[in-house]
Amino acid sequence: MSTTALIFLSTVFYLLAASLLGYCLFFARETLGKFRPPTMVLSAIALLLHALVLYHTVFLHDVLDLSFYNAISMMAWVITLIIVLTAITKPLENILVIQMPITAMCLLLETIMPESHNLISSLTNALRVHILFSVFAYSLLSIATVQALVLSFQEHQLHNQQPTLIMHILPPMQVMEDLLIQFLVYGFFLLSLSLATGFMFLHDIFSQHLVHKTTLSILAWVIFGSLLWGRWTFGWRGKKVIHWTLGGFTLLLLAYFGSKLVLELILHRV
Repeated sequence: MSTTALIFLSTVFYLLAASLLGYCLFFARETLGKFRPPTMVLSAIALLLHALVLYHTVFLHDVLDLSFYNAISMMAWVITLIIVLTAITKPLENILVIQMPITAMCLLLETIMPESHNLISSLTNALRVHILFSVFAYSLLSIATVQALVLSFQEHQLHNQQPTLIMHILPPMQVMEDLLIQFLVYGFFLLSLSLATGFMFLHDIFSQHLVHKTTLSILAWVIFGSLLWGRWTFGWRGKKVIHWTLGGFTLLLLAYFGSKLVLELILHRV
């Protein structure tokens, strides 16, 4: 089967799963338990087809092609995979119904946008581990950021005493905040490992065009670390947790995708 066909089918299954889940959440919440299994099956098929696409576009024998749109697609796949697996035991359907269309859009970008390549050769085991840590750290902290945005929306609605339909389908704020902290803890741990293993490959930070990426990643690490320290030491909650999470993720977003955007799509350097 061609890559284009795989992309089309994966997109269809993502949208079908999101539509079914959205219908249950907004119009027939009492049927959510009944339709959860078929939704998970549709999600699993979409993820499997997406994985085959990544196999053909990113993993090229002993070389990785982590160009801008390939990287976005791979990151979206990992984020969706984590949410789907977590949603088996945690109330993350509200995030999943948003994430799946986003993942489908990221997948389509691989075919719509002009092709570019950013090949990484000499894939040692240490480099593979570093990339793995980086991808999962970014993905977990992305999910934490979405949690923070949803929590911010809930706080705004309660403060203005304007409850909407969405408020009734969201988990309680305490549950949302606890999930946010859990994702931050795991994400911070993997980000620490990513930075630690990353320094092994910084032979010449300037010639490798990594000075901005490294600096911003370290600043993001400091912010997330300070947030968790404040949470455990002073009991930070609510808006303070939300703002620090958004600030840390903004730096992390600029560190990776901001750098790739400028180097690959604007300066045409890799």
